[in-house]
Amino acid sequence: MKLKSVDISKTASAATIVFDALRKAIIEGDLKEGEPLRQDEIARMFNTSRIPVREAISRLEEQGLVKTQRYKGAVVSGLSAQEAQEIFDLRAVLEPEVIRRAVPRMSKEALAQAKECLVAFSQSSDPMTWGDLNRDFHATLYREAGLQYHMDVIDNAMDRVDSYLRAQLVLSNGSERANDEHIAIWEACAAGNADLAAALTREHITGACDALLQTLNKLG
Repeated sequence: MKLKSVDISKTASAATIVFDALRKAIIEGDLKEGEPLRQDEIARMFNTSRIPVREAISRLEEQGLVKTQRYKGAVVSGLSAQEAQEIFDLRAVLEPEVIRRAVPRMSKEALAQAKECLVAFSQSSDPMTWGDLNRDFHATLYREAGLQYHMDVIDNAMDRVDSYLRAQLVLSNGSERANDEHIAIWEACAAGNADLAAALTREHITGACDALLQTLNKLG
């Protein structure tokens, strides 16, 4: 199993550490769709009991990243085209409103940090960094709205599609388009144009959805 192990035998938050490690491995594609999560093996890797592992897997199942199959136990969840469409439909409603409310409160520090993410994304030739930089770019702008519950929902939605978005960017050469759209969104935020930032964000999400559905068809 491709998973970085940590000795957490004396750590109070063992379940959280296991959860974070498994979640990271899933969204980055190190743990593939259908791969079993064997509790005994994971417990040995982290030098802990099965109790925190079971708790971590239960949390992952609540987020849709893991499912329980008969005879197999817990395995990494896949993503159907219907599920992807539903997730992106939610994002296309939620994220434009978040950025619309963020723009009037946008600080120079947030704009500078977002621009750093934007530049790093445009200069990176490593697909493994694109997902994190993309999420950091959007999250930096969204956080200015001060809507933590909305951010949690967005994070959970992104967790479900992240590994597939990485594949989509590689297979469709979509990083250049994503970069151009990021620049346009950033410029609208910098200009204080909340309506434009919202419209561009919605177009960015729906375009990514269309490209992802094409990728899922190829992978299927």
